[in-house]
Amino acid sequence: MITSTANQHVKWLRALAESARERRRERSFVIEGVRLVSDALAAGAELRLALYAPDQLSATAAGAALLERLRALPRCLPATPTAVAAAADTEQPQGVIAAVAWPELPPRPGLRLVLDEIQDPGNVGTLLRSAAAAGVGLIICAPGTADPFSPKVARAAMGAHFVAPLRLLSWDEIATELIGYTVYAADSAGAQPYYAVDWRQPAALIIGNEAHGLSAAARALAHQTITIPMAGPIESLNAGVAGSIIMFEALRQRSDNTHLAATDNNV
Repeated sequence: MITSTANQHVKWLRALAESARERRRERSFVIEGVRLVSDALAAGAELRLALYAPDQLSATAAGAALLERLRALPRCLPATPTAVAAAADTEQPQGVIAAVAWPELPPRPGLRLVLDEIQDPGNVGTLLRSAAAAGVGLIICAPGTADPFSPKVARAAMGAHFVAPLRLLSWDEIATELIGYTVYAADSAGAQPYYAVDWRQPAALIIGNEAHGLSAAARALAHQTITIPMAGPIESLNAGVAGSIIMFEALRQRSDNTHLAATDNNV
């Protein structure tokens, strides 16, 4: 039972939570809470270390199920609630904190999403979660975007890291990755409505910075700009909301196309 807040495991988890440089060096990130750790295990994530408080976990059915799983795994160590809390980024880690390896999921067919200097961790997490739900084939974080492996992003993404392919790339690498794709950049003064785009074709979507919009590199890469028409006097939408709207329009079009193809095959 780990009791000391100065324990080496506690210190390592805390360093991962606080330092983007440490996360890059270790290629690991921190997750907290019963649901997120359970989802990571269900997705087959590589658990590099976990600390858990048995009494806290056993207080709920979901926690008790996780506790049984953790007790059977290597590198999962019991600790006092104080030790777990000392390693955590939040005040209420629900009795469990873990370090997991960065997932290395291969890109899939479908939309490419590029996050361009998005600074708010909540927006980054929302976009990751929406991308996973909308079946995006690859998420790319461009330079200047908030660290997608920070604890705040991990909480907001709610397990998206384990199901959606994610890469951190330079603009030169992004340009190479998107060869063969039509690149659309969301802009309040965009040339056409987002729903007028044929998202069934190979396409990429760039979502820009919350305050300043698209970077010069993003504008240079984009083939077209698109907008979300609005009836009210609001200038623009939250980046997470705007990106989600467009991603689900792309999913709707692809789903309709799949349905039509299936119907044609049955005629």
